[in-house]
Amino acid sequence: MIRFDRVSKSYPGGNQALSDVSFELGGGEFAYLTGHSGAGKSTLLKLIAMLERPTRGQVLFDGRNLAKVGKWGIPYHRRKVGLIFQDHKLLQDRTVFDNVALPLVITGMGHREMRRRVQAALDQVDLLHKEHALPITLSGGEQQRVGIARAVVGRPPMLVADEPTGNLDPALSREIMRLFERFQQVGVTVMVASHDHELIRASGRRVLTLQGGQMVEARLDAPHSSADHHPDQGGAY
Repeated sequence: MIRFDRVSKSYPGGNQALSDVSFELGGGEFAYLTGHSGAGKSTLLKLIAMLERPTRGQVLFDGRNLAKVGKWGIPYHRRKVGLIFQDHKLLQDRTVFDNVALPLVITGMGHREMRRRVQAALDQVDLLHKEHALPITLSGGEQQRVGIARAVVGRPPMLVADEPTGNLDPALSREIMRLFERFQQVGVTVMVASHDHELIRASGRRVLTLQGGQMVEARLDAPHSSADHHPDQGGAY
C-alpha cells in the first residue's frame, strides 16, 4: 500500500525533518508510528497525504510514485487517504452531519447518496443520534469520533491519524483505537502516530520508530488476533 524508499525532507533554514527513511506498509496492515517530539512523525504522515513532498527519495502509494502526481491529481490522491488530527479540526458553526459530509460535498456527490454515506459513517462511530448537534456540545472523545467519521465517509483504503488520542484519557484512548482496529479488520490500511507507549505495547501491533528524522526501528510485536482477517473492505462502511 505505502512504501518509502530512502526519503528525506528538509525545510527552508536547514531543518532536516526526515533523513533517508525507508519502510513498507502492506494493504490492510496496522502500524504505529512513534518517536520523540520533533522526530518527524507529522512530516512523514503529511508526505503520505501529499500535504508535503519529499526533498529526496520516493514515496509510492499503491505502486504509484507520488512524485509523478501533478497538482491537479493531488485532490484525487487525498480521497484515498482519510486524515484524523489530534485537534479534530471541526467546523464549529456546522452540525455533526455537515462536518462529516464535507468531503462528499467537495466531490459533488448527490444528496441522497451523501445522506446514506454520512449516516452510515456516524453509525460506525456510534454517533448517529448526534447528527444534528453542534461540535461544541460534544465531549472530546465524541469530537474525535466525528473526525474519524469524516475521514472514513469517502471509503478511503488508508487511514492516517496524527496523535488522535493525545487529548483523551486512557479509557477514551482505548475506545478510539478499537475503532481503528475495526476498520483495519476489514482491509483498511491504518497508520497511527502516537507517543502513548503503554497503549502501543498493549496493542501488539507493528511499531515504526523515528529518532531525529531517521527510522531506527521497525518492530513487529506479538501477532494481534484481528491482524490476519481481512474480508472485503466495503464492510467497514
